[in-house]
Amino acid sequence: MIEYALFTDKGGREINEDAIGAMEKEGYSCFVLCDGLGGHGYGEVASALVVESFKKSFDHAQDMVNFIGDAITVAQENVIQFQNMNKMDSEMKTTVVAVAFDEHKIYAGHVGDSRLYVFEKGKYKRRTLDHSVPQMLVATGEIKEKEIRNHPDRSLLLRVIGIEWDEPKYQLEEPMDRKCRQACLLCSDGFWELITEKDMEKTLKRSKTPREWCDAMVDIVRNNGVGKNMDNYSAITIFLD
Repeated sequence: MIEYALFTDKGGREINEDAIGAMEKEGYSCFVLCDGLGGHGYGEVASALVVESFKKSFDHAQDMVNFIGDAITVAQENVIQFQNMNKMDSEMKTTVVAVAFDEHKIYAGHVGDSRLYVFEKGKYKRRTLDHSVPQMLVATGEIKEKEIRNHPDRSLLLRVIGIEWDEPKYQLEEPMDRKCRQACLLCSDGFWELITEKDMEKTLKRSKTPREWCDAMVDIVRNNGVGKNMDNYSAITIFLD
């Protein structure tokens, strides 16, 4: 059984360039979150286009094994085609993170710095690794993981949807086994920058439903964002089995 809650807010910005989606059909589920980039409303168009593309791909999917990689590829093609038709030169860009489920496995993939967090029995287990300059600096040992949130280059991305690819730029996680008491969080950088993994765990342990968990984390994000020009912030919380 899967329960979930969706949340998105424009924060201190004029436009919400985040987009989220949930898809379900017999035996399969998929959740997708995008953080649009580009300004002038173009990011909003790009993120919405990717979510809509995912929904159409999901409608025709026969299984989830290769779904996320294929869906990201189609979404990238759709955004590039839209830009070409409207004579736009890489002005529409977006991140994407997606997670899909069948009866036995969890599949995930992403481009950019929107994240998937996975928890088991209330404990944080793993997350996707950002395609960003600070994440690269962590990988080379120049900064520590905890320094990503406040790094001056935290918004510099190395991979996005909306720029021509000479090879696939998405990253797929190894499929994970579904277990009892698992939980997943998909969120944009405007969300995870303002809440720690420790607070994610604390609120999860106190929550009986995905909505309770989501609302508790949103309260922390808003409190930590007081006095800051908050970015758009979005989240999808999922309880499994």
